[in-house]
Amino acid sequence: MEKRKKKDKKKIIALTACVILAAAGQNFASLAQAYESSAQAYESSAQAYESSAQAYESSVQKTVFMEEIFADKELPLTESFLAKQEKGKDENSTNIQLYARSAVLMDADSGRVLFGKNEQEPMPMASTTKIMTCILALENGNMEDMVTVSSYAARQPKVHLGMYEGQKFRMKDLLYSLMLESHNDAAVAIAEHLGGSVEGFAAMMNQKAKDIGCFDTFFITPNGLDASVTDSGGDTKVHSTTARDLARIMKYCIEESEKKEEFLEITRTANHFFTDGEGKGSYSCNNHNAFLAMMDGALSGKTGFTNNAGYCYVGALRREGKTFVVALLACGWPNNKNYKWSDTKKLMGYGLENYEYRNVYEPVKLEPLLVEGGVPENGKPYGGAYVGVSVKEEELNILLKDGEKAEKEVRLPDALTAPVKGGSIAGSVKYYLEGELLKEYPIVVDGDVEQMNFPWIVRYIWKLYAL
Repeated sequence: MEKRKKKDKKKIIALTACVILAAAGQNFASLAQAYESSAQAYESSAQAYESSAQAYESSVQKTVFMEEIFADKELPLTESFLAKQEKGKDENSTNIQLYARSAVLMDADSGRVLFGKNEQEPMPMASTTKIMTCILALENGNMEDMVTVSSYAARQPKVHLGMYEGQKFRMKDLLYSLMLESHNDAAVAIAEHLGGSVEGFAAMMNQKAKDIGCFDTFFITPNGLDASVTDSGGDTKVHSTTARDLARIMKYCIEESEKKEEFLEITRTANHFFTDGEGKGSYSCNNHNAFLAMMDGALSGKTGFTNNAGYCYVGALRREGKTFVVALLACGWPNNKNYKWSDTKKLMGYGLENYEYRNVYEPVKLEPLLVEGGVPENGKPYGGAYVGVSVKEEELNILLKDGEKAEKEVRLPDALTAPVKGGSIAGSVKYYLEGELLKEYPIVVDGDVEQMNFPWIVRYIWKLYAL
């Protein structure tokens, strides 16, 4: 008799579980009420919970979220964003008159272009190339390495150190020769030592450019001398960059690289004295970056000139907590050597006078999200399962001028699907300025939500009959 009772009890549990599963996706509340009514239990608690859940869902619907379900793809930029961006560029190009054919003023903190003139047009960049050569040597080389000069390095045209084949120099000394005097032979000696050949080092330069987001830059030489190559498809590529990419490379050198302090130390040094490896030859290098003495807060910079490139310059300044980078391409030819200093001071002054840091962060009110197929917090198979979500609150200080305002976009799905793990990303809050992404904050789930599957339902029913 006892065995038959246990067998009947198991049948009842199995049949009940099947009925609940068959009703999955339908109204769990009404099913639960019918079940509890027959058992004369839980009816009042089920009705109360269902009422509160419906009221809660109604309040959630009042919160305005993005219509698009959270996905990997980026939010499309609105027409207003793009219109503002184009308007800003037009205003910039008419308000500031420059000698340079291509120019950029960049906020070194965010990487945002504050002013641009033909900033995405590829052009030769002469010896400004050497900032990439220098940072790659700092990151990949040993400053105490002895570099042996090849015949090719020794044949490089002026400006050069005057090294000869077989001569040895300490890597660190060659970097001062490279950045202070802009010696072309030092650049080739460094490149061959690190890359095995000029071509091998150029590949390293191009890869680094892509890694930091410079996709309109193509390096052929480590010293910036005019050069071109024909690729496998028959197309001719020229040693070139854009003002935007050049500013981005300088931003990397002074703000992001693990060797940024070493880069700044070299490029800010007034003069450097050294000998070759055998101590037979003595050399002295003087810094030709006149901008370092022109404005308070001048950080770093590199000049350049070739017949094709004209005078070029890239420099950085830090003052009043603001850091700017200026990049100039084709800024005059001989007899106009000082145009680059005029343009640099004009752009730096524009940035200092017109831009201030403002906190654009706005608190976000986030209601708990419905979790489909989840176990409610009360542990019963009816009502809705919800989970809290949150976003890290912090200041977001952005350089802005009068009239500029950041726009906030909240991206969050209408519901999540169980199981849900606490700490997982549910959505995001993004801040844009003129269509450009400034910052993205993840919206994270505050806790776990278990999935209401067959094993869970069996355990739940077993507990009911065990009472």
